[in-house]
Amino acid sequence: MDRDIGPHVRVPEQRAPQQRSAGGVDLRFSVLGPVRAWRDGEALSSGSPQQRALLAALLLRGGRTATASELIDAIWGDEPPSQALATIRTYASRLRKVLDPQTLASDAGGYAIRAGHDALDVTVAQELAADADKARASGDRCQARTLLNKALGLWDGEALASVPGPYAENQRTRLEEWRLQLTETRLDLDLEVGCHAEAVSELTALTAAHPLRERLRELLMVALYRSGRQAEALAVYADTRRLLADELGVDPRPELAQLQQRILRADEELARPVDEPAPAPAPVRPAQLPATVPDFTGRASFVRELGDRLATAEGSVMAVSALAGIGGVGKTTLAVHVAHQARQHFPDGQLYVDLQGAGARAVEPETVLGAFLRALGTADSAIPDSLDERAALYRSTLDGRRILVLLDNAHDAAQIRPLLPGTAGCAALVTSRVRMVDLAGAHLVDLDVMSPEEALQLFTRIVGEERINSEREAALDVVASCGFLPLAIRIAASRLAARRTWTVSVLAAKLADERRRLDELQAGDLAVKATFELGYGQLEPAQARAFRLLGLADGPDISLAAAAALLNRDVHAAEDLLEALVDTSLVESAAPGRYRYHDLVRLYARSCAERGEEPLEERESALSRLLDFYLATAAGVYALERPGDRLVDHLEPTGHAGLSFTDRHDAQDWLYSEAGPLLACVRQSSAPEVLRRAIDLLWAALDLAESGANSKQYEAAASFMLGAARTCGDLRAERRALVTLSNAHLVAGRFTQADQEALQVVELSHDASDPLANCWALNHLGVIAIYQSRHEDGEKYLTQAIEDFRTGENLPGEASALCNLSRVHLAMGRTASAVALARKGIEIYDGMGHSLRGANARYALGIALTRSGELTEATDSFLEALKVFRDSRQRLWEGMTLFRLAEADLAGDNAAQAASKAEMALTVLRGIGGEWRRGNVLTVLGHALDGIGQSGRAVVCWREALAIYDDLGSDEAAGIHALLARVSPERG
Repeated sequence: MDRDIGPHVRVPEQRAPQQRSAGGVDLRFSVLGPVRAWRDGEALSSGSPQQRALLAALLLRGGRTATASELIDAIWGDEPPSQALATIRTYASRLRKVLDPQTLASDAGGYAIRAGHDALDVTVAQELAADADKARASGDRCQARTLLNKALGLWDGEALASVPGPYAENQRTRLEEWRLQLTETRLDLDLEVGCHAEAVSELTALTAAHPLRERLRELLMVALYRSGRQAEALAVYADTRRLLADELGVDPRPELAQLQQRILRADEELARPVDEPAPAPAPVRPAQLPATVPDFTGRASFVRELGDRLATAEGSVMAVSALAGIGGVGKTTLAVHVAHQARQHFPDGQLYVDLQGAGARAVEPETVLGAFLRALGTADSAIPDSLDERAALYRSTLDGRRILVLLDNAHDAAQIRPLLPGTAGCAALVTSRVRMVDLAGAHLVDLDVMSPEEALQLFTRIVGEERINSEREAALDVVASCGFLPLAIRIAASRLAARRTWTVSVLAAKLADERRRLDELQAGDLAVKATFELGYGQLEPAQARAFRLLGLADGPDISLAAAAALLNRDVHAAEDLLEALVDTSLVESAAPGRYRYHDLVRLYARSCAERGEEPLEERESALSRLLDFYLATAAGVYALERPGDRLVDHLEPTGHAGLSFTDRHDAQDWLYSEAGPLLACVRQSSAPEVLRRAIDLLWAALDLAESGANSKQYEAAASFMLGAARTCGDLRAERRALVTLSNAHLVAGRFTQADQEALQVVELSHDASDPLANCWALNHLGVIAIYQSRHEDGEKYLTQAIEDFRTGENLPGEASALCNLSRVHLAMGRTASAVALARKGIEIYDGMGHSLRGANARYALGIALTRSGELTEATDSFLEALKVFRDSRQRLWEGMTLFRLAEADLAGDNAAQAASKAEMALTVLRGIGGEWRRGNVLTVLGHALDGIGQSGRAVVCWREALAIYDDLGSDEAAGIHALLARVSPERG
């Protein structure tokens, strides 16, 4: 029997229905699995199998009365015992005592359950399925999937498990068919929303269990085709046609044949999931407001959101919306455009003013009120002098009218409060660089930059399609250099439009130079730099310093703790500074406790720092403090994950304590959430004085190399730092960089490169003060030798690594090398020794509290046990490892463990489970692990598919594996050639 192996198996959480009986007791019943009953959450005894059959028959009648003869037929069929009626009464009496007299009622010579329709899991499942149908019909596929998963989650194995009698047998068949129908519908929805790769594993298992069910085959073909596995999809059809001919003497149904033809044609429509309905475009309405730009582009969601909000003013409330964002993001353009569209809701007119809030002298509210009152028909002589009197008269004048007031470029909430209408039927639309959290009742909107598609569309509208179509890639480079900021795009496009001799590539080249980019982004009276300077000029000295220094960090964003270290402030003081910068829209709050710059704002902040406002020493010190923070914290995470590992004792010293964690999950959360900024900090720290610390940070954060999500970035950083170390001539730094790069290439499956780098470490290891690099390089060399079938070399390297780790009293390193040596002994036929070595590794890791690396040891043990035929223990070992790898977000090892579980299932002649797990392994390993590992998984998947009768798919998998091995020059190619040679032409 298969065991739960994680989230890829779609078995949602069990939920039992609940119902209050007449006596206030919470009763619930289940038949989708064993027949069970609960009162107030406590399980009740349902008695003998025949007594459970009676209870099931009553429950499945939906509250209707069942006569004694009907119940006798249900339990015993045509051969009831002589005392059947008395037995029925006995069972009923026992059930009445267990439940209560009000629940099991006697009625007209029969019995009925009176417990409410939703006390039974079947009824709840029916309601969930009906709700799913409604959600799907309305276009809400995600909700439909959720509801179907809840319905399917009510099953707990086979329905009416172990319940005897013809009635139970018929109901079991009916419920199983219904379960399959629900599963097919849910899988159909999976494909509609684009989850085709994830569906392949489940469909592979289902087609093995139900080989003649053509709908499942059809879904599997679509899932494979959309996953880029066209040949396998066609092989499913061939397997199905052969199976139906052999078993039933029929051809596949027409729908399956049509699907095969669409796949053969590479039908593009079939390759795409069903699109969600496009939102209705916001209506465009003319209005007497400042002219909107003729090339207004994108912002559809904001136009809808603000338009809907303004429309509410037509009722009984005043609508106030406040748009905030950095200079140049298009606040005024959007506000004017929305105001044009909302004009029909405000037939009595629209008021507009530029409050000049970003400048040194914002417009006074009294002045604005005077202008508004005159525009509303108030004579100059009737306009009072004081602010309060003008505001009161303004509100009185608006009473009974429906007016839209557009307050552009506001300084703060205090400036605009007197200008708000305060009258039902009116509305105010405000733009500001400051987020007006203190404006009571306002609908706040944070405006971000354009999407790449919107940015390219705006650029094309200004420049012209003819020039853009021939240089689309260069145009994308231009809008990316503009940071998708509307003002910057408009300036760049205007410059290009005015220079017919320029190509788009010329402009892209000019903007590629970050140091000149802001100077290039100016045309006439428009300049990006000038827009930023307005906001920067309003900052207090401490805020301006924070703005300049934070802009030096290269990462995509920065956490509050990291920012505090960079600024050399405590967390509370740093937060006050950062939130002030957020309020002025110079910095964005990406998430609670995280901050980021727009790319152009970052360039401006750096230009401010470099033009003499921040000394070079202070800039270098700030970045050094940031590096120290990351190194100290990453070292703490490493030590928590690998207690006793000596690496932390050999890292460069830091001047910052960093964050500390007591929970490994919190530590992992920090490492993975900081991956981008951390790796950016590494690459930014290539100067001789910080180089060693940066490379040590890479080593301490090596878990990022195996995570999948950060593997490529980690590898790029390691390669870059190796070059920096060689440029500086620092041999210690070079060795450690080589270790990190070798590990990254090993994870990626590039074994030749990993081998060369590890060998260089050994050749350069003459420094006795830094033995760790040599130890781990030898360990890498041993692992690579295993993969390349150089077993004697592997034994030599790993034996030396074990000796060196012991000399350095590095027990975790010794355990790692022991587990790797286990793999060598296994390959050399020394199975007992392999098992013993892996167990020794587990003993060391467990003794030191190594959860993650203990999982690696259990992985090695599982391989050895599989080879020795101890499959149950091997599977247990793999499952223990799998749980830890998933918990630790180690996608590479999660995928490889699923692959090893598939091998164990194959060894135990369970091809269906092997196929499902191999499919899951392929899904998890997408983009990580390298092609050699993918070839191994495909080989095992082929064997599993062949074992469940899907030999056509098996051949496709083997051929794909062969292409991989041939390309890599791997020894495994010979075995695949032999496999394919044994496949008959009919099966191929």
